[in-house]
Parts: sequence; structure tokens; C-alpha cells
Amino acid sequence: MFEFGRDLRKLFEKARESEDLGWLELIGPDLVQIEARREAVDAGRVSARRPFDGWMRASALWREHARRTGSRASLERAASAASDAARQTGDLDQTAAAAIESAAIHLLRFDLFGGPATLTAALSDLQALTCERAATRSSAAALHARVSARRARLCGETSALMDAAALLDAAVHDARVLPPPVADELRLDRAALLLEAGVARRDPRMLDQAGRDLRALVETASPDQRPLTRARALALAGAGMVALANLARDTTAAAQGRALFDAAADQFTPDHSPLDWAAVLLAGVAEHSPLIVLAQAEAMTCEPGLLLGALVRERRLAAEAATAEALGDVRGLVGLEAAVHRRLSEPGRARPLDWAADQISMAKLAMARARLTGTPARMVGLMLAEALETAREEGAPALADRAVLAMPEAAGRPAA
Repeated sequence: MFEFGRDLRKLFEKARESEDLGWLELIGPDLVQIEARREAVDAGRVSARRPFDGWMRASALWREHARRTGSRASLERAASAASDAARQTGDLDQTAAAAIESAAIHLLRFDLFGGPATLTAALSDLQALTCERAATRSSAAALHARVSARRARLCGETSALMDAAALLDAAVHDARVLPPPVADELRLDRAALLLEAGVARRDPRMLDQAGRDLRALVETASPDQRPLTRARALALAGAGMVALANLARDTTAAAQGRALFDAAADQFTPDHSPLDWAAVLLAGVAEHSPLIVLAQAEAMTCEPGLLLGALVRERRLAAEAATAEALGDVRGLVGLEAAVHRRLSEPGRARPLDWAADQISMAKLAMARARLTGTPARMVGLMLAEALETAREEGAPALADRAVLAMPEAAGRPAA
């Protein structure tokens, strides 16, 4: 007879011995957190046989927990474990591996909380590494390419984007020796860069390559084994499809893109990976989502300073403002403004991305109230300009785009 509990434990014990952490996609963040604590405790024992490996594994687990939940505390625990690993190195290759893990933490910190300085810190960790194993050299090259892609997308210069694409191409070509999750992250980043550049430059070759990358990821990432990777690839394909449909004004293609978002959302439940779920929501149908869904996403992304949290809260407030305006509810708009004011005045809430999102919300609420009352909306242009500048300084182009779209000129309205 199959004894589920005992056999499942055996599977986990076997997976724990593997360098491929793809199995983590099958468990929720609570179990990832338990695994991370167990690894950290074992690595810290005096009797630990391989403390370096234990600390490295603990760091990777804490990093995955932070990636799914946005927990700043988990990110700090990952950095602490990576630092402990660096003190346990026995050769040049282990020293390089610890530096690569530190750089991966910096990269995730940027993705979660912004701050271009963290990308500089990641590149600093990757400089002048001496790697003995081919897999370590490939890991360093892959991470360097991913960091370079982030920096290129921030500066927006064509030459930087082309250089980053070349680095990603070389890293993907050499990805055979990488663990599957690392190789998949690399291919997702290449597809994202090619989609962005391909849409901006109307370059069919870039778009075709991005499509091939995403199709391969969807085909190889089984929904029963790699649901999160599959969902991310589907969501990215949907974003590309919708962007192209908007350019061509093709309603059929737009519907196909929305179907890809729906398919991505069906791969996992919100509590299995809150940030992945919120990212799919934002990329897909957030503008038309019920308020209760946006409120659920906001509750799951409430870590102060979290980029996704700021974006979700801004979308929720935009939806509430639109509803109040449609109902002619001036008092409701005033109440929403008061709530934003209170949050801005709370201790510990003055993080740049939160502040920028709240400025965008305040501007939208003021404009909605002005349209209902006929009184001018004061300081709207200044609020949005400052939000735009802050978002750009923090390396958050998605939030900067929200500020641009909120400008009165963008909607054909005179500036107040």
C-alpha cells in the first residue's frame, strides 16, 4: 500500500540532495520557509559535515521565499546565509560560488524593491572571479548577463540593449551545465529583453526569438512539476501579444493575449506564490479586476517598499476613484484622499516607491474630485512629475509609466 506521508518524505529527502531546486515550485512558501530554517540550523551545527553547502542551500531557499512573498526579512536571511557560506569556503570555486549567490541576492533586491545601486553591487560581486568548474563559470556569466540586461533596460539606449542581448545570447548558449531553474531564469530574462526591444523597434527577428524562447519554456515546464516557471512564461507571452495587438489595433490578438494571462493564472493558487500571482494580475487584467481581487492582491504584497505592492495599491485606488466618480460620490473621493494622507504620515511609510505610488493616487483622486465639483485640481502636475522622477531614480519603469499615463495631457485634459 502506498503510504503517502512516508513516501512523500522520501521524495523530499532525495530532492534535498540535488543541486536542482526546481522541486521547490511544488511546495508553498510556508514549506519553503521551513526548509530554509532547517538548512540554516543544520549548517550552523558544529557537527555539520559540509557547512559551506548547507549555508549556500539555506541562502537559495531564503531567496526563493523572498522572491515569492516579498519578505524583506527573508532577503536579509539569505544575505546572512551567503555571508556565512563565504566564511566556510575551501577553494577558489567555492569562493566564486558564494560571490555569485551574493550577486543573485542583490539582483532580487532590485527586482523587489528597486534601487539601481543594488545592480552595481551585484556587478561588483561578480568582478574578477576565479572559477574552477565549468558550471560555476556559466553561473557567473548568466548572472552577469541578467544584471546587464536590467541596467540596459533602465538606460534605454539601443547600444546598451544590444550589448545586453549579446551577453544573454552567449549565456544561453552555455546554459547546458546550469541547473534548470537558473537556465530558465536566464531564458525568461532574454525573452523579456527581446520582447521589449522588439516591440519598441518593430523588429520581427527579436520578436520571433522571444516567441521561440517562451514556447520552449512552456513546452518543457510541466504544470505538474514547474507550474511557476510555466506561468511566468505564459504571462510574458501574453504581455508581448497584448503589446503587439495594441500597436496593430488587433482585437483578436488582444483576446489571445488575455487568454494567455488567464492560462498563467490557472497554473497555481494565489497563496502558492503571492508575488507571481500579483505580477500576472498586473500584467493582465488589473484594470478590469473586481475591487475585491485587487484588495486581495494588496494584502499579499503589503511589505513596505515593495514595488509590486506599490503598483497594486495604486491600481486599487485608481479603481476605487473611478467607481466613486462614476457614482458621483464626492464624499467617497475625499475619504480616499484622507486615507492616503494618513498612510503617508505613518512612521516607516516614507519609502520611495510607496511615496511615488501614493502621489500618483493623490493626483488621480484630486482630478476625479475636480471633475465632479468643477473646482481646479491643484498641484496635480507637480505631484505626478515628482512621482515620475522618483520612480525613475529608483529603477521602477512600470511605476514611472503609471505616472505618465496619469498626466492630464495623456487623457486629453487640460492641466490644472
